Amino acid sequence: RDTMPEYYDSDEVEDEDRVDAEPEPESPATPLTVPKSTSAAVTAKAIARTRRNVHIHRLYVRHEHDACLALIEEVLAEFDGLCEYPIYVKALVQRRRGRIQESLQLFQAATALNPHNVQNLKQVGRSLYLLGKHKAAVEVYEEAEKMAAEARGDDGGHEDWEIYHQKGLCYARSKQFGAAAECFMRANAVSRHEATYEQLGRVYQAQENWEAAIATYLEALESSPDSPDILATLGLLYLRLGETYRAFEYLDQALSRDPGNPRVILAAGSIIQDHDDVDVALVKYRVAAAKEPNSAQLWNNVGMCFFGKNRFVAAIACLKKALYLDPFEWIISYNLGLAHLKTQQHASAFHFLSGCVKRKPDFAAAYAFLAVALAKLDDVENAKQAYARAIRLDPGDHLTRLNAAITLFNAGDFEGAKEMFEAHDQLWGALDEDGKVDAGEDVEEQRRAL
Repeated sequence: RDTMPEYYDSDEVEDEDRVDAEPEPESPATPLTVPKSTSAAVTAKAIARTRRNVHIHRLYVRHEHDACLALIEEVLAEFDGLCEYPIYVKALVQRRRGRIQESLQLFQAATALNPHNVQNLKQVGRSLYLLGKHKAAVEVYEEAEKMAAEARGDDGGHEDWEIYHQKGLCYARSKQFGAAAECFMRANAVSRHEATYEQLGRVYQAQENWEAAIATYLEALESSPDSPDILATLGLLYLRLGETYRAFEYLDQALSRDPGNPRVILAAGSIIQDHDDVDVALVKYRVAAAKEPNSAQLWNNVGMCFFGKNRFVAAIACLKKALYLDPFEWIISYNLGLAHLKTQQHASAFHFLSGCVKRKPDFAAAYAFLAVALAKLDDVENAKQAYARAIRLDPGDHLTRLNAAITLFNAGDFEGAKEMFEAHDQLWGALDEDGKVDAGEDVEEQRRAL
C-alpha cells in the first residue's frame, strides 16, 4: 500500500538558503578597514555603508523582507548600484519569494562586482538548479570548486562540502545517479551532514539498490541518532523489503521522537493494517489525517480499511478522493477496480483496472481482475487475452488459472476449461496447508463445482 516514491529533492524550495540563510554583512566590496591615505569623507562613507549592510543583515535574518528591500533600494540608489552585499541579499529575498529568474540576474550582478567571491558563484548555481538548468548549474559549481581550491592554496584549508552536495543534487535531477552518488560521498568525506545522507539514500533508492540505501541511512544514524526522518526512512525501507519486525522497530523509534509525524503514522498504520487489525489502523490514520489531510496514500489506505470491513460505499468514496489527489497512482486505480468488482459494478471496474494496467503494465493481478470484469461484461475474447497476459507475467498464480477455467467453462469451452483447471490443480497441490487456508473457502467451493 505504502509505495516508495521515485527520487525527489525535498530541499528544492523551502530550504533553498539552508547553507547561507544568514550571510555575513562584511564583503570585499564593503571593507571594514580603510587605508590611511583615504580621505576622511570617503572613510565616513565606507563606515556608513558598512552600518547599512549590518542593518540589512539584521532585517533579513528577522524575515522583515519588505523593510529589508526598501533599505536595499535606498542604499543602491545612494551608491549607484555598486554595492555587492545589498544586491546579494536582495537576490536571496527574491528567491524566497519564488522569483528565481530575477534572483539569478541579481546574483550574476553581484558576481560581476566581485568575481572572486565563491559565495556568489554558489548562489548562481543554486538559482540555475531551481530553474531546472542542471547542466549549467554543474558548470558553475565546477568553476566555484576551482576558485575555492585556488583560495585554499597548497597549505590546505577545508574543502567546501556544499559545492559537492549541490553538484550531487544537479546530477540526481538529471538522472545521472552514478555521478550524483560520487558527489554526495565526496561531500560527506569533507563534512558529514544529515541532508547529504538523505539525498545519497534517495539516489540508491532510485537505482533500487536497497542494501546500499539502508547502509547509508544506518551510517547517518551514527552522526544523527535522534533524527526522526532517517529512522522513518529506514522503517519504510525495511517495510518494502518485507522485514516487518525491523520496520516497526525503527518506526516506533521515530514515533517516540516525533509523535505527530504523518509519514511515520501512515507507515505504522500500514503494518497494522497488513495484520488485519483495521480498527487500530483507522485510529492511526485519523491522527495522520489531521496533520496531512491531502495525502493520497492516506486515503487509499483508509479506503482499503473500509473495504476490509465490507463497507464498500465508504471504501469507494475514500479511494476516489485518493485518486483525485493523485490521478497517476496505479495502486489506487487497482483498488478501485477491486471495490467495484465486489459491488458488481463491472463497467466501472473495467474502467479503473484498464487505467491501472496502462500505468503498471507488468502487474499480473491487474490483468487477472481485468479479465474477470471483461468476462462479467460478456467480452470473452478479450478476457482470454487478459488471462493469458496475467499468466505470462505470473505463471505461479493458481487463482488466475482457476478464474480462467471458470470463464472458459461458462463460455462453453470445456476442453480449454479442463486444461486450465488441471494447470491450476498442479499449482494448488504444490501449496502448503497455510497457503491453502489463506486462499479462502471460496476457492475450495469453486474447485468442487468445477
